Amino acid sequence: MPADLVDLNAFVAVARARGFRDAARITGASASTLSEAVRRLETQLGLRLLHRTTRSVTPTEAGALLLERVQPALGEVEAALDMVNGLRDRPTGTLRLNVPVSAARLVLPAILPGFLEAYPEIKVEIEAEDSFVDVLASGSDAGIRYDERLEQDMIAVPIGPRVQRFATAAAPAYLDRHGRPTHPRDLIGHACILGRFASGALTSPWQFEQAGEIVRVEPSSRLIVRVGGATDLAVDSAVAGSGIIHLFEDWLRPHLDSGALEAVLEGWWQPFSGPFLYYSGRRLLPPPLRAFVDYVRTARHPSAT
Repeated sequence: MPADLVDLNAFVAVARARGFRDAARITGASASTLSEAVRRLETQLGLRLLHRTTRSVTPTEAGALLLERVQPALGEVEAALDMVNGLRDRPTGTLRLNVPVSAARLVLPAILPGFLEAYPEIKVEIEAEDSFVDVLASGSDAGIRYDERLEQDMIAVPIGPRVQRFATAAAPAYLDRHGRPTHPRDLIGHACILGRFASGALTSPWQFEQAGEIVRVEPSSRLIVRVGGATDLAVDSAVAGSGIIHLFEDWLRPHLDSGALEAVLEGWWQPFSGPFLYYSGRRLLPPPLRAFVDYVRTARHPSAT
């Protein structure tokens, strides 16, 4: 006969807390109730699962093996029950997303307000960073990445604009002083503004494309900023005339439209595919994430065209 889920949950709680009293405080059950549940489970299995002393409670070899295998399974059961309950009532809970700073600035503003209005009982937490972290290990439910950064065994859902470009631009005053490049190779010798990822890698070479010709340029730089946190500083420096910047077109568009920045080599700006919302395909989706995935898939957003 399969072990009772109540007894399994009691065993997991005691094993994790390393004691019946601490487990009782965490679960709200009495220590005697937990002890009886563990004894039932041990009797049913014919194996001792916990070493009990007056000072501590530790798993036996069999208990450690059971704990390792049963914890994820019980988590799936809990997630399944939460999902079913979410069908009965409006989804509730917290949605945690790990996204690059560019997505927090250029993608989510067109999506989150409508989602929050549609699901007022869901709270959203956004972690914006540009280091390549494991989304699940970081405690997030899902992440936003570009296709070349997607991890294996993950499900990817298009989110935001499907085509983007990197734009190259500089202040008109800078170009008046130093000349206007007509070919990507003309960037050599110009003062260019670069970014550096947390890994230490620079945002170079810059890549351009026109009529099937691809040109990569390794620009020199007197100003290097941390990608994400200091990107606005790079933009402000370009506006102030410190050099040529190469960044998401949407990030630079307000300054291009106002005339604070002038497009450089616009015919060479290379398009690339837009970002994806991605999450593990090996687990049941908690209701807040399911609601967000459905919203992204079905709602029309200004940035999705």
